[in-house]
Amino acid sequence: MRIRILVIDDEESICEILKFNFEKEGWEADCYYSAEEALNHDLSIYNICVVDIMMERLSGFDFVKQMKYNPATEHIPIILCSAMSGEDHKVMGLNIGADDYVTKPFNIPEVIARVKAVLRRYGTSTQPRVEMPQKPKSDSLSDLTFRSLRIDRNEKTCYCNGQPIKLTRTEYDLLVFFLTHRNHVFSRDEILKEVWPDEVRVTPRTVDVNLTRLRKKIDTFGQYIETRVGFGYGFNENV
Repeated sequence: MRIRILVIDDEESICEILKFNFEKEGWEADCYYSAEEALNHDLSIYNICVVDIMMERLSGFDFVKQMKYNPATEHIPIILCSAMSGEDHKVMGLNIGADDYVTKPFNIPEVIARVKAVLRRYGTSTQPRVEMPQKPKSDSLSDLTFRSLRIDRNEKTCYCNGQPIKLTRTEYDLLVFFLTHRNHVFSRDEILKEVWPDEVRVTPRTVDVNLTRLRKKIDTFGQYIETRVGFGYGFNENV
């Protein structure tokens, strides 16, 4: 599968630079100079979006909200780019559904590395597809279960009360981590080390943001992911 990237920035020169370098990686890249222009097209065809925040009408934040509101595009990862380097802007972007944040002026190799890292988290390969021999059933992983919450680790899917739940790669990895380490409290730094790839530079606050989303998605089971003030988080099966 060839990677398709959407770039949105009102600076034409930035679009051209990103497009040129993405295509050097063997990816397809399309550019729009405003969020409203992009939203007039079918965006479900893209594997990832790289979006500027400060644009004339719809901001990058507005674009993220509309993408996450639409069931056809809510699964597509988004990296925000902005000259605004404040922690509040980064946290806001992550809170509304963005997957990463790059500060301008950016370094092209860093942007490419972040795109690859986000795609890996979503299980999207950035390399040509190679058919792998099917594993024998004896190598299958057993399901992780807690009452009516179930994770099929072979299909990488989650079910709550028998209904499938759409989780991002990070949310899925967090839930697997907690279900395999029950009744133990972990600091944010410990969780970052276990769940996030080494090359992805995120702040400890990112853990809070992703756990908030995960709790909402798993309904009543969210209460079992406890916050221990001053210590961190843990999955307490005795709540």
